[in-house]
Amino acid sequence: MTGETRLATLLRTLQPELHPGCYVFCTLDASRSLPAEIQPLASLREREGLSVVLPQGQADQLGLSYEYLARWITLQVHSSLAAVGLTATFSTALATAGISCNVIAGYHHDHLFVAEHEAQRALDVLLELSEQPR
Repeated sequence: MTGETRLATLLRTLQPELHPGCYVFCTLDASRSLPAEIQPLASLREREGLSVVLPQGQADQLGLSYEYLARWITLQVHSSLAAVGLTATFSTALATAGISCNVIAGYHHDHLFVAEHEAQRALDVLLELSEQPR
């Protein structure tokens, strides 16, 4: 099934879901790797090392440092990777509310990481955005 590309439909059907728990962004240099039993939520190899998104408890268990405590929101709408304007629209709405947002696009959904203390407010902004007439 292909994802939705029409911006009005995407926005109307965002269906943001706030996941339980806190998540952190960590980095591992070339001399360190994750134990096999740890499966990061996301990872990206950068020139400086491997960036990973982990539940806070796993990062603490491994003694990894982090600076940003985040909550994870998934937009349940199946957005196409070729959709134009979705990220710009929700990130602008969050920025206008003074909420930082880190986005990871999955094949089916967009995943937003917002500061822990702003999670409910971010969810409210996304729900309001979804309810606006198009």
